[in-house]
Amino acid sequence: MDERNDNNINKENSKINERITVEKQGKGRLFFILLIGILIGVIIMFFIYQNLLDKTSSNIKTNYNESVHVDVTTEITEIVKEVTPTVVGVTNKQETEEFLNEGRIQGNEAGTGSGVIYKQNETEAFIVTNHHVIQNADLLEVVLSNDETLEAELLGSDLFMDLAVLKVEANEIEEGVKIGTSENINVGEPVLAIGNPLGHMFAGSVTQGIISGKLRTIPQDFNQDGYPDWQAEVLQTDAAINPGNSGGALINIKGELIGINSMKISQTVAEGIGFAIPIDAALPVIKELEEKGQVTRPYLGVEIYSLNEMPKGEWQSSLKLPEDITSGVYIWSVEPGSPADKAGLERLDVITELDGKKIENIIDLRKILYEEKKVDDEIKVSAYRKGEEIEVTTTLIPQK
Repeated sequence: MDERNDNNINKENSKINERITVEKQGKGRLFFILLIGILIGVIIMFFIYQNLLDKTSSNIKTNYNESVHVDVTTEITEIVKEVTPTVVGVTNKQETEEFLNEGRIQGNEAGTGSGVIYKQNETEAFIVTNHHVIQNADLLEVVLSNDETLEAELLGSDLFMDLAVLKVEANEIEEGVKIGTSENINVGEPVLAIGNPLGHMFAGSVTQGIISGKLRTIPQDFNQDGYPDWQAEVLQTDAAINPGNSGGALINIKGELIGINSMKISQTVAEGIGFAIPIDAALPVIKELEEKGQVTRPYLGVEIYSLNEMPKGEWQSSLKLPEDITSGVYIWSVEPGSPADKAGLERLDVITELDGKKIENIIDLRKILYEEKKVDDEIKVSAYRKGEEIEVTTTLIPQK
């Protein structure tokens, strides 16, 4: 009985051992299969990654090559290409008093500026620039965009508008700039300033900006006495206008001339503020300078000063003005035979109105004479003489 039990136990143990052995062998095969699967997966992922890397590198190279060959031509570059040949350099040469072994040196460069070819025919080309660019010149030269230098003839200039017109031979000049209008421009409209900042070495420089303001009034002191003699109405732009840009072109996005660059506020005062003479105001003056050599303005015939240039203590003691009169211009001298002389105006008369319009200072008087009146027009002058108000009428004549 015991032997049978022992045999049964042994048989059961053998079966258990066989089952354990089979399970171990199964687990070993499973582990081996998993290991093979992992290795295959790693190999597949490696090839996939390598393929993606090659494609990415190919795309990067393609994009790089494309960026090298990008066409950068734009509307602005086309405008610059078209307009630049019409913008020239202007050289102001003046005689000097230096002496060397060779004798007197003449025609030394006194300053440079810019100009714009606005008209040309088969033999001549006409250039507009600023009065202050050509002021006191003994010789004027124009430098074209191809670096050719031509001697220029001054046809005329005007101090108040800061404009001058030159004439050169047109052999190397194909065409002038297209003329636009300054009347319909808007604040914020893009513009280009083209000129020669800091001299001819930077000829044809282009700066871009916008119209910052229309019809700004800028006082000008011609005789440097600290008092304004005139008030220019100009366009304001933030396009950089540096010394040498004066006389250059202010161009709209159509490639048309809308202004003549003129004044630049010093960078120590303000940055990004430049000014240009509106082309609509400039054209009549340009035409008159080209045809007559000067601008003909009505002439009254008095040397005057603003009342605020005289000490207030003199208003009553010298001029005998009533206390309620605090503005106007006083006459320092009267030209014999002039309209003022014929009307009976005298030294130390104080003009307070012209044609019923109040005169605060010398600028007000000139604005009425130069912008509202014409030669042969009658004008009514209201003034004070020794405390008494007088009124006279006279006929204006051409300014000499």
